Amino acid sequence: MNLYKVSIKRILDFLAAFVGLLIISPLFLVLSICLYILNNGHPFFYQERTGKNGKLFTIIKFKTMNDNTDKDGNLLPALERVTKIGDFCRKLSLDELPQLLNILKGDMSLIGPRPLLPKYIPHYNERQFRRHDVLPGITGWAQVNGRNTISWEQKFEYDVYYVEHLSCALDFKIVLKTIDKVINRADINNSENLDMPEFKGTDQY
Repeated sequence: MNLYKVSIKRILDFLAAFVGLLIISPLFLVLSICLYILNNGHPFFYQERTGKNGKLFTIIKFKTMNDNTDKDGNLLPALERVTKIGDFCRKLSLDELPQLLNILKGDMSLIGPRPLLPKYIPHYNERQFRRHDVLPGITGWAQVNGRNTISWEQKFEYDVYYVEHLSCALDFKIVLKTIDKVINRADINNSENLDMPEFKGTDQY
């Protein structure tokens, strides 16, 4: 039995999220107030995502985009709706901080495949769906190996690799690589909701 995978990882996730929220609480409060003012009383972004075993949950992020629409009432492209403070938050990955609450609730882990939209579920092949064998994470093996500079297929291969090789050593390696990318601002200002095309399936495998 992989004790780390079964219990230790969850305990470490909870402790890290709890302590992390305590440490960043002043920053969390300041960002919440600023975004509350700038986003007309809506500092947070809520969206349904796919979690472990395909179970749906609501992800929490800081709201980095406005709700501006075109003349027909349709939302403008995501890249055109990112606010200045939202862009700042994305560059430093600060928009991800509220997901520590998802970790406390047990919906997410610090490390794992990124939780994606439910509409992608019908498009996964059997191997790709294995990314849901573990809790989704704030950062993961795909995120430190290219994030949105790689294709969906490559991203899912990294996700499945993580599922198949999950260990304390691999998680520690991902933490170190994530810190390095945040410090160097590499592949940070990307999002699966911004400049990645929609995943529509693959005939590969």
